Amino acid sequence: MCLRNYGRRVTTDMPTTVLGRTGMTVSRFALGAMMFGAAGNPDHDDCVRIIRTAFDRGINFVDTADMYSAGESEVIVGTALRGRRDDVILATKGHFALEEGLNRSGNSRRHLLRAVDASLIRLGTDWIDLYQVHRPDLDTDLEETLGVLTDLVRAGKIRAFGSSTFPAHEVVESHRVAEARGLMRFRTEQPPYNLLARGIERDLLPVAERWGMGVMTWSPLAFGFLTGRYRRDSGAPAAEGRAALRPAWFDPADATTARKLDVVEQLVPIADELGVSLPELAVAFPLAHRAVTSVIVGPRTLPQLESLLPAADLVLDDDVLDRIDEIVPPGTDVYAPNGAFDAPRLADPARRRAIRRS
Repeated sequence: MCLRNYGRRVTTDMPTTVLGRTGMTVSRFALGAMMFGAAGNPDHDDCVRIIRTAFDRGINFVDTADMYSAGESEVIVGTALRGRRDDVILATKGHFALEEGLNRSGNSRRHLLRAVDASLIRLGTDWIDLYQVHRPDLDTDLEETLGVLTDLVRAGKIRAFGSSTFPAHEVVESHRVAEARGLMRFRTEQPPYNLLARGIERDLLPVAERWGMGVMTWSPLAFGFLTGRYRRDSGAPAAEGRAALRPAWFDPADATTARKLDVVEQLVPIADELGVSLPELAVAFPLAHRAVTSVIVGPRTLPQLESLLPAADLVLDDDVLDRIDEIVPPGTDVYAPNGAFDAPRLADPARRRAIRRS
């Protein structure tokens, strides 16, 4: 079946929408800053150039985190924001430890107060538009976390707050706690979502839609598998880039890797018939779900950014989406998305087995 007529480009500027019920208008593409700094691109001037190019091309939404290159990413983003702060919706995250020692991670009042102040200094700004807790924290009560985030809004240090990579039941519980205690709510969620990992369609996306949350998705290229660089007959990739970081994930003899490569082979013809690249198809796909606000694209180089920007106005019509559904059924995962939702309750037997009484 020819699909060329079923993917259409809308000839407008960068599309925008409102971020949940925050009242803040954001671009449908958000610029992810994880690759800026030692973990990706160590050239600060080049990274600033990439960020400002994104701004010039209509992206007004940038997402970073304190743990990206141990704070270096926030410093780079702060440099790029000079003279443009009022035009940009700035998001960052806290949870992970940046240094050794007790009480230097998690979602406690003690840690988040310090983390926000440190992020403000690195970013060179007086406020953060969206502050997100980077992962759940089973050792901290949600009331504690929502309480300190509410106080930070009232202090003017952050404008709104959200969660990142929370399972659906934790999101629901957060809203219950907020209502019961008179606290402000998570306004956004940031989950992984792509053509190979559609599991959040089962529960998380409907929950976010039910509560009016903005959703900004990460990993649209599935850790590189949707770049088109890795194909079924190309053999094991060279030990560089992502393949060097996680070689087991790229082993063609691995059953999960083989499934990913098989799906890629079925998706490539769809992209070809639409006249777009596989990465363009991949970054356009999450925006086809009505609960998704923005897709986070995280380039390491300027050419990578330039190659993805044309997909911002690529609309996938029903015929294309039906074909994709045949390849990867809705709500299914070809792979667990980077272990994103690994639950400590499952890893630790003590958290899931009945207490034996003598």
